[in-house]
Order: sequence, then structure tokens, then C-alpha cells
Amino acid sequence: MIQIDHLSKSFDGFQALKDVTLHVKKGSVYGLVGPNGAGKTTLIKHLTGVYRQDAGEVLIQNEKVYENNSIKQKLAYIPDDLYFFSQFTIKKMAEFYKSTYPTWNQERFDKLENVFEMKKTTKIKLLSKGMKKQVAFWLSIAYMPEVMILDEPVDGLDPVMRKKVWSLLVQDVADRAMTILVSSHNLRELEDICDSVGIMNKGQLLIERELDELKSDVYKIQVAFKEGLPKELLSTIQILHKESRGNVHLMILKGNKEETLKKIKAFNPSLLDTLPLTLEEIFIYEMGGVGYEVKDIIL
Repeated sequence: MIQIDHLSKSFDGFQALKDVTLHVKKGSVYGLVGPNGAGKTTLIKHLTGVYRQDAGEVLIQNEKVYENNSIKQKLAYIPDDLYFFSQFTIKKMAEFYKSTYPTWNQERFDKLENVFEMKKTTKIKLLSKGMKKQVAFWLSIAYMPEVMILDEPVDGLDPVMRKKVWSLLVQDVADRAMTILVSSHNLRELEDICDSVGIMNKGQLLIERELDELKSDVYKIQVAFKEGLPKELLSTIQILHKESRGNVHLMILKGNKEETLKKIKAFNPSLLDTLPLTLEEIFIYEMGGVGYEVKDIIL
């Protein structure tokens, strides 16, 4: 559905994207994460046709995106900074969307009024940032896009509305095989909805994996030995992070889980437990491996 191959982009000598290759399957939710300045928004602006790449290809449904109106009519983009015509009401903005997008569904728009609990006659400029974000989702969901690109999408929404919005989007993924690419710093939220994750840093894509597979490759254990941690063991397993609390050692490990646990058991530990690992912890320690320093993390 979404295919980016060897994408590069520079601005005034600064290389914002370096040979990025990324793929998103139809009917899936893809989480794009990374520190500030990683290149996430620049990549998104290529996907939405705002920027033209210096090198590589940006395709949606096997068609180039840049200056391709037929693809853009199938695409919804909700950025962190929204723009609406200054004097328009929600109803007037809906009429503009209706004239722009052939898939506009008026019945759906009318029903969503009960979800977002705003009057159509309200002038958008009078609304708060969070309510403007709700309007953006209301309008975008109503024209039933095939692809939705979201950049910090639920920032400013209260917890109840966040849940409502995600429920609507996930329902469209299930019912219509809509495809979502979402960039967010809220990794806990992404963990609940994403099928796949891409981790970016300094304009490059470091990792692209299905979330379940990523979690099986990076994991957390607590282990204890009667005579202390064997030095021979440390050289045979890949440790992303280690800290000790008395005789108990907490470790973030990477690699084949079954093989690693087998190596640890060979040293007869008095305690060995596998602990839940969040996407946020995976991100922190994967980024630590490329020089993104994180100190004093309490697990």
C-alpha cells in the first residue's frame, strides 16, 4: 500500500533523510517513532505530496504521490498544526471537503456529530486546539479515505475523546482495510493499536518490524545466582541494559529469546523470570545502542 524506497532529502546542505526504505501493508496500522529531529515529519510530508524527494521513490498504491491528485483524494492527513479557513464554520468546511473528495459520505458526517458533540454551525476559529483536532478527525473520517497519515494526532485530546477517535479509526481499518501511518511520541498509545513499528534516528530508519516480532527479539529478565553473576555468561548474551539490586540483576536483552534463556539456565540461576517489556523501553534501549543516551531509567 505505502512504499518508500531509498528516499533522500536535503535542505540547504543539511540531509534530513538518508536512503530511507519503508513499507506499510494495506489494512494495517504502522507506528513511526523517533526522537525530535529524527526526520519523521519530513518523511510524512513526502508521503502527503508536500515535498518532492531528491532521490528515491514515494508510492501509494504503486503510484507516485507528488503532484498526483487522484492519490491525494484517497489520502487523509492530520498534522499537529492544523489549518482551516478562518471564517468557516464546521458545516461550511464540510461543504468544501464534499466538493474536494468524491468519497464524501454525508450520512456518516451527520452521524459523527453525536460522537464529537459540537454544533455544525460553530466557527472553527473559536475552538480550542483540542476541539480543532476533533473537527479534523470528524471531517477526515467522513470522506472515508483509503490511507490516513497522522502526525502527533491526538495531542490535545482528553482521554475519553482519544479513546473514541482511536475506536473509530481501528474500526475503519477492520471494516474497510484502511491503512494508517501514525507518528507519535506517545509510545504507550501506539503499543495498543500498531501492527508494525519503524524507529527513526538522524534521518535514517534503524528498525522496521512487526510489533509482536520486535517484542520477541528484545525482552527483560530478572536473574540471580548464588555465587554472583558469572562473567562467562556476559560474553555470550547481548545485553542492552543491566542494573543490579543486591543479588538480583535486571537485564534488557536482545537476540533469540529461547537460546538466550537456555544459556542463562546452563549456569543454574536461583531466580530467573521474564518480565513484561513495553514499546517505550524497547525504543529507549534500541536508541541507546546508537548513541542516544538515556540515563537513570527506573524499570
